[in-house]
Amino acid sequence: MAKFDHNINLPQIFSKNNLAILPISRGDYVISHFTAYQPFEERNQSITCVPLPSNLQSLNTSNIPSEAIAINCAFASGMLSDFLEEEKLYSTVSGRMGSGQFDFYIQNSHTKTLTRVSVNHSQIEIDAAFEGIHSLSLLEAKRDLSEDFLVRQLYYPYRAWIDRVTKKVRPVFLVYSNGIFHFYEYEFQNPNWYNSLVLVKQKNYSIENTTIALLDLQDIIMHTQTVTEPDISFPQANRFERVINLCELLKTKDLSREQVTEKYAFDIRQTNYYTDAARYLGLVEKHYEDGRKPVYSLSTLGKRILNLNYKQRQLAFCESILKHRPFKEAFLLYLKTGSVPDTAAIVAIMRESNLYKVGSTSTYIRRSSTISGWIHWMVRLQQKFSE
Repeated sequence: MAKFDHNINLPQIFSKNNLAILPISRGDYVISHFTAYQPFEERNQSITCVPLPSNLQSLNTSNIPSEAIAINCAFASGMLSDFLEEEKLYSTVSGRMGSGQFDFYIQNSHTKTLTRVSVNHSQIEIDAAFEGIHSLSLLEAKRDLSEDFLVRQLYYPYRAWIDRVTKKVRPVFLVYSNGIFHFYEYEFQNPNWYNSLVLVKQKNYSIENTTIALLDLQDIIMHTQTVTEPDISFPQANRFERVINLCELLKTKDLSREQVTEKYAFDIRQTNYYTDAARYLGLVEKHYEDGRKPVYSLSTLGKRILNLNYKQRQLAFCESILKHRPFKEAFLLYLKTGSVPDTAAIVAIMRESNLYKVGSTSTYIRRSSTISGWIHWMVRLQQKFSE
């Protein structure tokens, strides 16, 4: 009846009244002022390269279209063993199952007191579980980047299994996007308290051992011709990782504006911002279904880029950015000074770039954060990889 994987997906009446919803049986839900979500923390920017075995032919590093295949790659490459520090792992339980019966306490976001909730055979779903000598790890996997997640996705499976095994039960979140596997291990310090989870480990992996150097970026900027600014709103989408993630979402099939909002951790305003940003770069196209309903599809350029290997894909995304004058001039300033330009310097460049429908000073300032954010993304590309 309502999508609630992320706080931003909650229906307007929930958001307006600071409400959250949790299942308590197969047909019943409880709605209250729950603190139900946890923000993601990325403590580690480096990426460990763990290639797939050379004899595997059925796993393609440039085509990982589902959470299940991402998990298979993580298992086959050995990154799961490395992250979990378990030498030998066995794939065990997965899929839908009952939660059993348990009670727990959750914080009320208004009163800051604890509310008791009783769960009676609610349905849970475990994407994958891996058992080693010392522990049972329960995985929740996603292919969309988001600011937060619903703690229930980890907590209910954790509570369902802590009384079924004597080994330590470890809740693990895997987010796969743009060739990078982001692992988060959590611990519930008090098994009876929903909000007691803490992040105990975070690590990033890739199955492609490729390093991007500053010289690669310099080569692009020196050999990329500047294009005329398109008749599309100048981007207001600070996180370029999410532009890429949107393209990955559209690689499978075309989606309407409402479908993008529903499938991704966006509200309708963010959907507009990020689809416009992808269109500005020529990665996504918009057409109208029945002459009225906007539908988005990956462009020929977008499809070509997503089929490249990690290094060439990142450099192709950089090229799509740097062919636009405001980004190119700002990045050249970064190369000259060694630091990302400040807002005033970026706004000055923007005013000379004949941007589409950017008029007021406040709009220039807001949109300048996109240039800053995308340059920071490009700069981080050369700092991430580690052996």
